[in-house]
Amino acid sequence: MRKIFVQSFGCRASQADGAAIQASLEERGFVTAKKPSEADLVVLNTCTVTHAADLDARRAIRSLHREQPQTQILVTGCYAQRAPDELANLEGVRWVVGNSHKTQIPDLIPARHEDYHGQIFVTDVAGQRQFLATRVKDAYEDRTRPNLKVQDGCSNRCSFCIIPSVRGRSRSATPESVIEQVRDLGQRYTEIVLSGINLGRWGRDLQESLRFVDLLNTILRETNAQRLRISSVEPMDWSDALLDLVAREPRIAKHVHMPLQSGCDAVLKRMFRKYRTRHYANRLDTAHRLMPDAAIGADVMTGFPGETEAEFKECLHFIEQHPFTYLHVFTYSERPGTLAAERGVPVPVEVRRERTRVLRALSDRKNLEFRRRFIGKTLSAVTLDQNGIALTTNFLKIHMGQPREPNRIVELEIGSVGEIGLRERALLPVI
Repeated sequence: MRKIFVQSFGCRASQADGAAIQASLEERGFVTAKKPSEADLVVLNTCTVTHAADLDARRAIRSLHREQPQTQILVTGCYAQRAPDELANLEGVRWVVGNSHKTQIPDLIPARHEDYHGQIFVTDVAGQRQFLATRVKDAYEDRTRPNLKVQDGCSNRCSFCIIPSVRGRSRSATPESVIEQVRDLGQRYTEIVLSGINLGRWGRDLQESLRFVDLLNTILRETNAQRLRISSVEPMDWSDALLDLVAREPRIAKHVHMPLQSGCDAVLKRMFRKYRTRHYANRLDTAHRLMPDAAIGADVMTGFPGETEAEFKECLHFIEQHPFTYLHVFTYSERPGTLAAERGVPVPVEVRRERTRVLRALSDRKNLEFRRRFIGKTLSAVTLDQNGIALTTNFLKIHMGQPREPNRIVELEIGSVGEIGLRERALLPVI
């Protein structure tokens, strides 16, 4: 039996794709290796949301081929969909499989070795209407928290984003397939992460014209899943009904991730985002009012074309004034084929990086203030497959005072704040 190793880059949806690829290959008789050096075939499931993501993929390919020239390399994912020829020309790459053919990977790998470099399997995904994904059966890289992708693609046209062209339009998994997989995963895992490229649009393309909150209610009603976590939902899709359900349902993690991109209306307009700061603030304030102890996170971009110092300060002020508990800060990266890259006035790279540094420092301060609030309190957490670490319902890592079995929901009393998380209150030794 041939050994495989699957490595995914990028978002939660990409992690879910990686888990599905691994499961589909295992069904064909492949055995998963613990590390790339032990594998006959390495699958690199790539991201292309930034130039840095492309660089990471190319470095991984070159390093792998240099250290293990006999290992076969298959490159798939968003970078493979966007620039297949670029990847096929890299030494060591045997197959390039776009998102259009990702579910066909087990059929594309021949049983016997053929000395043919750079085979490309990519077609346009723009016209794809059907949600295609292999079943997720295990937690993959996370090991204790499987990612279940229930939606793919995006029908928005943000001026900076390449994702619609490499993922296609928004498409939803059927409720029946989601329920079947949640039931299966729920037998082995205490927390399941629901993910998608534009998760809040789930159901809009189905005949019943369902909403994401309908899917959550169905999962809660028809499965025994102990804890669900919602990965990321756009501001306009955090409806009152969805926020109310997350707030009152103990089986849903108290975690709201709401992409912001900019806290300046002029920049949001140039980004072609579908909301303004007043709309975002309304959703944010509602979430905080209903769940004052919830994690509230956002994606924020610095250095978008034309972003002035005044516009950046407006964004900074907006973030300072609202109850964010963490930020994912990204430095703007030109993506070929996007309007922002073609028409925008570039911000100097050193200015972009400095603004990123400022926002990350603000994020660190807000997160520290948030963590300090829980000293002396008890939080519900799932134990991870990392030595002595648990993740709370409100997205904080706890260093446990004593070892516990992974993949269990536990109640932990907080004793102090750590460098990046919290520490459980240590029990006094018995004399």
